[in-house]
Amino acid sequence: MNMNTRYRITRNADGNQPDQMMSVDECKSYFETQPDFEYTKEYSFKSAETTMTIQGDFFLWHVGEATIPFRYYEGDLYVAVSHEIIFQKMLEIADQFNAQYVEG
Repeated sequence: MNMNTRYRITRNADGNQPDQMMSVDECKSYFETQPDFEYTKEYSFKSAETTMTIQGDFFLWHVGEATIPFRYYEGDLYVAVSHEIIFQKMLEIADQFNAQYVEG
């Protein structure tokens, strides 16, 4: 995988189960039990010339030297998968939430 592929972890993939959506509190409860995750209200990253900061609900996965943001947005979690280890973690999280993962 050379390109980042964005995935959405969701219980409402077809849009027909809004009552099944994950809540941010449900996500916080789960990620609090994961020692390698931290919750933050913003995520910053550097490009060549600037630093971008995005407001939101982020669960940052610290793996080795890397920090991988999982972003909660409107009932779903989003993550950019650039490595097999991130894909495996995404599958584990989707399973914990009894959710599907879809590209996009």
